[in-house]
Amino acid sequence: MSSSELACTYAALILFDENISITAEKIATLVKTANVQIESYWPGLFAKLAEKRNIEDLIMNVGSGGGAAVAVAAPAGGAPAAAAAPAAEEKKEPVKEESEDEDMGFSLFD
Repeated sequence: MSSSELACTYAALILFDENISITAEKIATLVKTANVQIESYWPGLFAKLAEKRNIEDLIMNVGSGGGAAVAVAAPAGGAPAAAAAPAAEEKKEPVKEESEDEDMGFSLFD
């Protein structure tokens, strides 16, 4: 993220936190007050984003990446679905934990 984007992000968050409407002029004013040089189009882009998206939703969903949905197929022949679950668990391989003492195959002094 460039410093221009970061400055506009912080300005939009400040305006949101203070319950002030987020406009390009207000973002530009905050960034100028902070003595950050940005390209003139950034405040307008962030203001348009604030118009179309709820800032609170963006903040609350920062860590959610929209994970893939898991589909479970029903077994053929009317077999109970519970029988399919143990079969899936059997395929998992145990994860080998590496010790800190193991040689990684290289040395700083080779």
